[in-house]
Amino acid sequence: MKNKQVAEILNEIADILELEDVQFKPRAYRRAALGVESLPEDIAMVAKKGKLENIPGIGKSIAETITEFCKTGKVKYLEKLRKKTPIKVGELSHIEGVGPKTIKKLYQKFKVKNVKELQKIAKEGKIAKLKGFGETIEENILRGIKISKKSKGRMILGFAWPIAEGIIKELKKSRDVKRVDVAGSLRRKKETVGDIDILVASPAPKKVIELFTKLKPVTRVLVKGSTKASVKMESDVQVDIRVIPENIYGAALQYFTGNKIHNIKTRQIAIKKGYKLSEYGLFKGKKIIAAKTEEEIYKKLGLQYIPPEIRRDQSELETAAKNNIPQFIRVKDLQGDLHMHTTASDGGNSIEEMAKAAKQLGRKYIAITDHSGYLKIAGGMTGPQLLKHKEKIKKINKKIPGITILAGTEVDIDKDGKPAIADKYLKELDLVIASIHSGFRGTKKHMTDRLLTAIHNDHVDIIGHPTGRLIKRREPYDFDIDKVFKAAKDTKTCLEIDAYPERLDLRDSLVREAIEKGCKLTIGTDAHSTEHLDFLKFGVFTARRGWAQKKHVLNTQPLNKVLDWFK
Repeated sequence: MKNKQVAEILNEIADILELEDVQFKPRAYRRAALGVESLPEDIAMVAKKGKLENIPGIGKSIAETITEFCKTGKVKYLEKLRKKTPIKVGELSHIEGVGPKTIKKLYQKFKVKNVKELQKIAKEGKIAKLKGFGETIEENILRGIKISKKSKGRMILGFAWPIAEGIIKELKKSRDVKRVDVAGSLRRKKETVGDIDILVASPAPKKVIELFTKLKPVTRVLVKGSTKASVKMESDVQVDIRVIPENIYGAALQYFTGNKIHNIKTRQIAIKKGYKLSEYGLFKGKKIIAAKTEEEIYKKLGLQYIPPEIRRDQSELETAAKNNIPQFIRVKDLQGDLHMHTTASDGGNSIEEMAKAAKQLGRKYIAITDHSGYLKIAGGMTGPQLLKHKEKIKKINKKIPGITILAGTEVDIDKDGKPAIADKYLKELDLVIASIHSGFRGTKKHMTDRLLTAIHNDHVDIIGHPTGRLIKRREPYDFDIDKVFKAAKDTKTCLEIDAYPERLDLRDSLVREAIEKGCKLTIGTDAHSTEHLDFLKFGVFTARRGWAQKKHVLNTQPLNKVLDWFK
């Protein structure tokens, strides 16, 4: 979380400097922000060791800025810049499509200083009338404000998960803790969560509550009772804990996992069978029929066990009644990772470091897919540079036994749908991911045509993060899903589930639709550091929410079958 905060500070400094027409410096701060975001360890620890200048893009001045924040929680330079401008730059720049140039124009014309004033002039139709803007941009700004407000107070799954894992790890050290699990939306692996809910089975609830409220990351105790407590953590997330007897743990876990509709329908099924279901158990009159495990509760209700990820009223109860829920994909089913970046573009680690880390995680193969094309800030390579990079990958591949390193690229899809690198270079690579990184505001037809053109290119193997969305920041671009999915199926072009926490793209509902339409999927971390390689699990969580099985995901297969598919 501190890495993310530092990156946001550096980007805000860049935005303000750009507003002031300062040359060169904004780019330096943005490059440093990218370096921090892809850092494989806590930025505070790197600062403590005095090794900040080892991070790509960070020089002495920016290193001092980061060190100051890590020590004091403040940056005097940013505070000084904020005082010089009446505009709430950090607030406005969090709205998708509102960059420094837009902020400057709107301030000069309408004196817009914050999101409230931005929303007011957008609703009045003033932005649409401004030269160079128009109705589409105005609508996108209003949509961006709506997304920002809707997601306020919610945390991305990939940021909440490690916090919960850390708490559970500490609680498990106590002999008084017999069982412990996350519950609620986090257990359902929802892409954003409000609070973190934790359930504990213990014969000594007061001791567990005492231990929980004194954990190191806790900054404030909100509520503390004999069996429940709520706290705020360093990251400002709220964590709620509930301690219950072990003999009713399954009933409580079932009750506190499903969404509201799933739980209502489950209770209705119980009533029809002459039972009563609550957080305390499944009852026949006053007699407990089942309570210790979720499995026995579902069994007594005449239902197949329902995985937590799909307990959200999406036909899971009807399917479970017919015993037709399949075995969903698991993290251990994945043999390789087909999307990652190194220091050759905007990553934080070398090819060798990424390969060794992936091997330690049990991967049999990986694809190095550094950026190529127009994305210069991310170190996009040219065609000739790609071929040199390929040779380097092949040499390193021979040095590391036990894992195969494929030479690939993530190439930009241009405004006409063509890869931004010529076919003569792409055909020399093991695989090509084609992704849209700009021009998100095109019409539905234009965006559809771009994707279809890319899909029909003989050298494109995977469409990366196919809808372009960024959770809490950017809505998916509009395209004809039926046409694109049909083309992907017909050409055997894979659709990616990008596991990077802010993407999770394809999202769960589209994963299910893609499967129904016969598309083949891949799961890639989009890792920019060795630490990001563990993101694969978030892609699997999304795949499971979309009812994906092992057979639906290409990189569950051995390498020879993956390469055969691409050929």
